[in-house]
Amino acid sequence: MEKTLHIVSFDVPFPANYGGVIDVFYKLVNLHRAGIKIILHCYEYGRGEQKELEKYCQKVYYYKRSKSFLKGLSPVPYIIKSRTSEEMISNLLADSHPILFEGLHTCYYLGDDRLKNRVKIYRESNIEHHYYYHLAHAEKNGLKKLYFVTEARKLYSFQSHLMHADVMLVVSTADQKYLQAEFPGKAIDYLPSFHPYEKVTSKPGRGEYVLYHGNLSVSENVKAAEFLIKEVFSKITLPVIIAGLNPSAKIYEWIKGFPHIKIIENPKEPQMQELLENAQVHCLYTHQGTGLKLKLLNVLYSGRFCICNDNMLEGTALSNSCIVKNSPPEIIAAINECFLQEFTSKQIQERKESLVIFDNDQKTRQLIGTAFSGKKRSK
Repeated sequence: MEKTLHIVSFDVPFPANYGGVIDVFYKLVNLHRAGIKIILHCYEYGRGEQKELEKYCQKVYYYKRSKSFLKGLSPVPYIIKSRTSEEMISNLLADSHPILFEGLHTCYYLGDDRLKNRVKIYRESNIEHHYYYHLAHAEKNGLKKLYFVTEARKLYSFQSHLMHADVMLVVSTADQKYLQAEFPGKAIDYLPSFHPYEKVTSKPGRGEYVLYHGNLSVSENVKAAEFLIKEVFSKITLPVIIAGLNPSAKIYEWIKGFPHIKIIENPKEPQMQELLENAQVHCLYTHQGTGLKLKLLNVLYSGRFCICNDNMLEGTALSNSCIVKNSPPEIIAAINECFLQEFTSKQIQERKESLVIFDNDQKTRQLIGTAFSGKKRSK
């Protein structure tokens, strides 16, 4: 029997070039491969319609996300209030298939009476109010800081709507524990993020540079880049590459006077993959331990040595695959030590074994079982 699933996405999930949409896009790819019919609903606000999605979806609907500042005056968080559409509700009501809501952003209708008899799955990507409080802490612009704090408070209040989900699928075990405490008795299952990798492609031998990568317009990543440049990269002489989307002018300012540090702006996917595979050391750092950082999976599937701090690994069970260092002197010493070593075939095999839980086929089977079990769950 054919199985059909509605997926409501917070953004158009192609190109798959930042964390949240990577999970959504490769979920589509793997569900399609498994024979699931997908009706995709996207909130669009700049990425446009994408023909690529039609390869994996039976139907793709696009709804304009409102950018009106009036949405920000609502007690409902802006990221949620700006993603509402009666047209979408009409499309969801055209059948009785289960619905997967991607991120809290899409959950405005989660408790809508019109959907009360439907199987509804919440796909968590972050504990959003924690994430926004961290953004506020990282933000230096006063108005933006106020927005993040206000949004965080609204997100905490809105979180209670998750009681209307039949199942929550979370990206980290830390987030799972948090939600289990908040919603005792609810079905809250660990389902790591989907990603583009079919196998570990890390190369043995040595690379020639240190790499830090990420979306360089996001305040969390800008703060991490500032820390690494000022406290680590500026204090070594080895070649360093910082690569990612839309680097801010501040990042260019911070590397002035350090010719061994280079920025690669908006690399295309093939170039980014080359950078990942050919680095000797990947340096990942975050000030906030929320969700699963997909850049960590990018490195572990493609790269050699990975140095990261405890926050980067929170709730992942991947500490054995990384060199865990937190202070600048520790990170600097680890970088210098890694440049004296070759990455071996034995280390690649150990990494393959540690990444079994992140296998896309296994996750696809779990998601299909959750969506099409034939009954609504409460625990």
